[in-house]
Amino acid sequence: MANPLYAIPGAPVTAAATAAPVAAPAPAETAAPVTVGEVLAQSQVEAVLDELDRDLIGLKPVKARIRDIAALLVIAKLRERLGLAANKPSLHMCFSGNPGTGKTTVALRMAQILHRLGYVRKGHVVSVTRDDLVGQYIGHTAPKTKEVLKKAMGGVLFIDEAYYLYRPENERDYGQEAIEILLQVMENQRDDLVVILAGYKDRMDTFFQSNPGMSSRIAHHLDFPDYSGGELLQIADRMLAESHYRFGPGAREAFDEYLQRRLLQPHFANARSVRNALDRMRLRQASRLFADRDRPLTADDLCTLAESDIRASRVFALPTPTPT
Repeated sequence: MANPLYAIPGAPVTAAATAAPVAAPAPAETAAPVTVGEVLAQSQVEAVLDELDRDLIGLKPVKARIRDIAALLVIAKLRERLGLAANKPSLHMCFSGNPGTGKTTVALRMAQILHRLGYVRKGHVVSVTRDDLVGQYIGHTAPKTKEVLKKAMGGVLFIDEAYYLYRPENERDYGQEAIEILLQVMENQRDDLVVILAGYKDRMDTFFQSNPGMSSRIAHHLDFPDYSGGELLQIADRMLAESHYRFGPGAREAFDEYLQRRLLQPHFANARSVRNALDRMRLRQASRLFADRDRPLTADDLCTLAESDIRASRVFALPTPTPT
């Protein structure tokens, strides 16, 4: 029986289906691309790269590296056409950086690029953590890991906080079993699966030092920098616009001050923390409007965050931390 993982979706094959098909006009053949421009035009990869530039604030080194990888893949397609390359380039990657720096978003765009250039069949992303791969008892890890790999085949497997797979201090931990299965699949089925490991840079470095087999299979390391205060303010503007909100008089300046204070406090998660802060400020706006029950509310009232909605944050009540 054919492996269902590679089966083409559709109705089961029947005797009627195996009969000689009715002759149909042959489709016009598309000429094989011979220039970079032709590969880009046929694959529409440049549209994905333009979306990446447009949709993500900052991250210039990451965007430049993604373009470099795209260029490598395009040239590899042209080399393959001329019989100059027997194997596809290794595409497993590591995205290192703090939370909220866009790693998941870039992984989604990377999957689109790989799919459009024909390096993966589907172009979907399966995002997992240790809990999705590692079991709690003997015999549990292998089926869990293999089920995740089955779902990810033909696309990208994104493993967040990948260093938690390796816990040498616990002799009964089953993470090493998941790593060994991943290593085998990353080597033997790299034509049908791209694995992206993600996490804090220092912890990922330690993980690779402890797992040289994994390190040797990662071809591309991308470091995601933290956003600056100005970039975070631009991200806030975009998030509000997408939700049909805006800053009222003095509110944007208040949020800028909020960011400067919040950046000096622990557990700041870049764009993720900006989103959470805006959610709390929208909650305060809703409570403020809810309290004025008899006043007719206009679209401007419903869409505007007031300065008071920002300054009600407890961040303004805390002493300002001293920069280190």
